[in-house]
Amino acid sequence: MSGVSVRPGGAAFSALRLGFGTLVVGFLLLPLVAILPLAFTDSVFLVYPISGPSMRWFGVLAESQAWTRAIVNSLIIGTGATVVSTVVGTLAAMGLRRELLPFSGLLRSIFLLPMVVPAVVLGVGMQILYARMGLASSYLGVIIAHAVLCVPFVLVNVASSLASMDPALERAAASLGASPVKVFRNVTLPLAMPGILTGAVFAFATSLDEVVITLFVAGPNQTTLARQMFSSLRENISPAIAAAAFIIMILTFLLLLAVKGASLVGALRRKREVEGS
Repeated sequence: MSGVSVRPGGAAFSALRLGFGTLVVGFLLLPLVAILPLAFTDSVFLVYPISGPSMRWFGVLAESQAWTRAIVNSLIIGTGATVVSTVVGTLAAMGLRRELLPFSGLLRSIFLLPMVVPAVVLGVGMQILYARMGLASSYLGVIIAHAVLCVPFVLVNVASSLASMDPALERAAASLGASPVKVFRNVTLPLAMPGILTGAVFAFATSLDEVVITLFVAGPNQTTLARQMFSSLRENISPAIAAAAFIIMILTFLLLLAVKGASLVGALRRKREVEGS
């Protein structure tokens, strides 16, 4: 008789959990499934059924100066906000990891405040502050505003990677004569890299999707893709909005693939180094 026992109702519970998870994933993906096919319609309305396939709305985006400027602005602002928030969030996570600083819990909560404070409140506050600092309607101002929103996502992901790291690895490297800079570069940073890359992806996606704060701090020359979509919804609803949403989805998907590929390459490299030693 086998020594493995099966808990009564375990299979039924697993099936129920799988079914519930499938329903949740389907509920989250349903809006995307509903809107993205409309980017390829030849109709001028967002309606089903699709009368015929067409790429005309991507041509509209490419030919429209407003849409092309919005796409370029989103890439510029998103890249800048990602770089700033990744550096700040990574340094904050590493500084707060050991809780050696006084009031480290309070500092961590302050870094996470942009996740819970309403965007309208942040937007109004930044608009008043920027007016006094001369950053209103500037690329630098929008990048800083987006970076403030993105820092918590980087902090959470990097802190999770650091929490799973064994501190004995750093102590062992230091005991072998490695300087703090070498320990950070050769031990801490590679182990934290998955969290850093994941946080950077979340930061870029957050910047691409941000509308409310952009409405307060950006000028006409800093119109992002999300803001252009919002303005188009107010004026006229056309499949060009679905085409823009498709572009955002593709950019986010490519970033996820890049992060996954970078993590895989890093894991293979570390495995070869271990086998070679």
